[in-house]
Amino acid sequence: MVRQWFKSGSPWIWMTGGAVSISLISVIGLLAMIAWKGLSFFWPTEVVQFELEGSVAKQTVIGEVYDREMVPKTRLEAAGYDLSDYQDEYVERLLVKTGNREFVELDFRWILTTDIQSRSVPEEMAVFERTKNGNFYGYVVRVIEDGQVVSQNQVERLEELVERAVELNEEALDLQNGDIGHINYELERLRLKERGYQLDNDLTPEVKADLEAQRAQLREDYKVFEKRLFELRSDAKRDYVVVRDMRGEEVTLPLYQVLDVWFPNNMGFFAKVGHYFSQTSKFISDDPREANTEGGVFPAIFGTVFMVMLMAVIVTPFGVVAAIYLHEYAAKNAVTKMIRIAVINLAGVPSIVYGVFGLGFFVYMLGGSIDQLFYPEAAPSPVFGTPGVIWSALTLAILTLPVVIVSTEEGLSRIPSSVRHGSLALGATKAETLWRIIVPMASPAIMTGLILAVARAAGEVAPLMLVGVVKMAPTLPLDGNFPYIHLDRKFMHLGFHIYDVGFQSPNVEAARPLVYATAFLLVTVIIALNITAIGIRNHLREKFRALEH
Repeated sequence: MVRQWFKSGSPWIWMTGGAVSISLISVIGLLAMIAWKGLSFFWPTEVVQFELEGSVAKQTVIGEVYDREMVPKTRLEAAGYDLSDYQDEYVERLLVKTGNREFVELDFRWILTTDIQSRSVPEEMAVFERTKNGNFYGYVVRVIEDGQVVSQNQVERLEELVERAVELNEEALDLQNGDIGHINYELERLRLKERGYQLDNDLTPEVKADLEAQRAQLREDYKVFEKRLFELRSDAKRDYVVVRDMRGEEVTLPLYQVLDVWFPNNMGFFAKVGHYFSQTSKFISDDPREANTEGGVFPAIFGTVFMVMLMAVIVTPFGVVAAIYLHEYAAKNAVTKMIRIAVINLAGVPSIVYGVFGLGFFVYMLGGSIDQLFYPEAAPSPVFGTPGVIWSALTLAILTLPVVIVSTEEGLSRIPSSVRHGSLALGATKAETLWRIIVPMASPAIMTGLILAVARAAGEVAPLMLVGVVKMAPTLPLDGNFPYIHLDRKFMHLGFHIYDVGFQSPNVEAARPLVYATAFLLVTVIIALNITAIGIRNHLREKFRALEH
């Protein structure tokens, strides 16, 4: 009976199904773990006040409990802690984020539970999110508005003043990056234009006078915007708040450095939910700060999506044309066989090798040649002869080209030869047959190859470190300055952001939850790109289903 069951093949079916189920459960569990550790970071955690005395001097510590662990007593005693009165084998200790970075050595510290004399959760405890030096924890003592102390509704007025300062800072930043940035961009273009006239010996007095007139007009506009910028900054610096910290000292915080203020110990459930979604949206839409350990990741999201879409636009036509040639036109000889073997082997080349090739060929050779031919006035500063988003897209296009070629060839091979013969018999040329019949029928396979290419390219980091990605990009590849799309610029990438925050951060504990949040965001972006491509593939499959019959 058992022998017949094995011969029937049922055990292999059950084993395959079990392996697939285990794989799916593992993937879902991993994603759930990443999502929990990343997204829970934005939930407003209660701020605890500890009174400590024992192995440390008597002191007050205020902060958020991030983690807890059990440590062997012997290990702590070897580190110099006096635990002679403690009888248990293990001691619990808490990892507390104390913030107030300018007054402490590290804004994370371990606290032994044996040293805790008392703990409390004061409702009046405030958390200030700042543009630098991280969060600040303390009690609001005074709110100073335009030199006057606010006497009534102090908390409500503080929140209004913080919102006002944030709006003024955003308006100043928009002015600096918008109008002022555009003027600086135009001034640089005029400088390069003048340099180009000098190299061509065409810098006549009339041309020079015209360029100087344009510069003068831009400088006049710059003075107007600069005056407005200084007014906004001065207005944002008007108000202050005085806070008593865990040392018992009063600290004055200028509100122009405060991004948000909340009282987590006094928040209800719905207030916490609203704050959670607010913090999550800021993580997605804001720029990073504090060496990427705080703030948002919008430039990295934009750079990842922009680079992947540019790569898809490049790799699809080349991959499809190569597959059509190999399958429809190339003779079945040893050369074609070697080409196919080479294409398949290219898929196994380590990605860092593609990065080295992209740096040497695209950046230095091709980009350097473009600079010599079209941008001599920019020398010695390179334009295209330096890593940028276009070279990253081209490098990943070569990396994913074998995937698109193989997938497209498989789609072409599934189309019956009778379809080709019928089209040719009706008088269509081979090119018309390919364009109107074969390629539409193979389009779902082409989209499958593109889906696999996008999935791989979006997660690649090693080659990008050589050909375009940076820790912090000052500007996006897309802005309001002509020609609007700047393919020569460097960009940020979610994968490299994870590496930088997780392994190059000066504050590991602060960066850890952001690593999980960014990793979950990267997976979400890849899934969104794949779902979009799958939707297009399914639409094409339904649209051209009639051709298969």
